[in-house]
Amino acid sequence: MKNLSVGELAAANMLGALGSPVRLRVYKALLRAGAQGMNVSELQLELGIAASTLVHHLGTLVDAGLVGQEKRGRELICTARYEEIRRLSAFLMAECCAGSKARRAGAAS
Repeated sequence: MKNLSVGELAAANMLGALGSPVRLRVYKALLRAGAQGMNVSELQLELGIAASTLVHHLGTLVDAGLVGQEKRGRELICTARYEEIRRLSAFLMAECCAGSKARRAGAAS
């Protein structure tokens, strides 16, 4: 296998972070919250998971670049990083149907 590109490594990291059902639920809740995000306590109440579990999963999403965190007073506000999920989607869709076009062109010659 050839060396992976930076884009492939970043995409694999993001997809790996979203590969846990709990992290996927956390991320979807943050997407629903919009640009204002949610504080950790609200997120914990909405999802009904233990604080330690939530902190662990948020750390993985932050490390993957999918979630941002900002301290506002005593609150830690978490937000979905929409630009990163758009970048991931664009990265995946850039290859959409490319193989089938190449196969059809090869078959026609």
